[in-house]
Amino acid sequence: MVMIGCIQFAPALGDQGKTMESLSKLIPRAKDAELLVLPELCNSGYHFIDFEQAWKTSEPIYDSVFINFLISACQKYGLNIVSGFNERYGTALYNSAILVGPKGIVGKYQKLHLFNTEKEYFKPGQAGLPVFDIKDYRIGIQICFDWMFPEAWRVLALKGADIICHPSNLVMPGLAQQAVPTHALINRVFTITGNRIGEERNLKFTGNSLIANPRGKVIARASDNDQEILLVEIDPKESRDKWINQRNNLLADRKPEEYIELVK
Repeated sequence: MVMIGCIQFAPALGDQGKTMESLSKLIPRAKDAELLVLPELCNSGYHFIDFEQAWKTSEPIYDSVFINFLISACQKYGLNIVSGFNERYGTALYNSAILVGPKGIVGKYQKLHLFNTEKEYFKPGQAGLPVFDIKDYRIGIQICFDWMFPEAWRVLALKGADIICHPSNLVMPGLAQQAVPTHALINRVFTITGNRIGEERNLKFTGNSLIANPRGKVIARASDNDQEILLVEIDPKESRDKWINQRNNLLADRKPEEYIELVK
């Protein structure tokens, strides 16, 4: 059994210190978790004034005050954390998510499907769709608007993900919160959507962070506007049963030869 969860709160736009101050109070309240998800672009905030602000609030992954802060928390409480991260890589910015644990950086995912004004600041991800081993289970990562693209979720399931972590800054009320449990169901995986709350420059975030099980049932849900921590104990092995009945297997019954249109 594994305790998983997320922290729903409001990262501070352009003020990493304030965000870390908030997390220094929230993470201890989630110390019983083994896997914890934080919102998208947690180190920088989201709704930038211009590219200059996006650049100034970014950090390289291996020279990051924010990531070192998270690693320290992981070491103190025995956590693994998936957090949205404004990644500076050379002269480019990526809307990324990093996975860190007590031993440091485990890996990263760079958002593939950029939403609205994100295209003004970020390049589409170049890191593929990796799956990471954490003890005896595997996790994949999607970020916010990736929820709209079922192909990516299926790839992670095919790669053996037991849990798909979904750092988010959702702004379209109810849509992703309705769709993500369906992704959990049709891929037979656990999902953790860690959304944020609050407003930035008249952009309102929708909260309602949630955790869904491989049957598509929402087993924990936050409110739409309150700071909250969700924690649920699960058995990741439930994700490995892809049998629908005695004759139908979710993955074995696929017909890839008929899906060629998906990659044209």
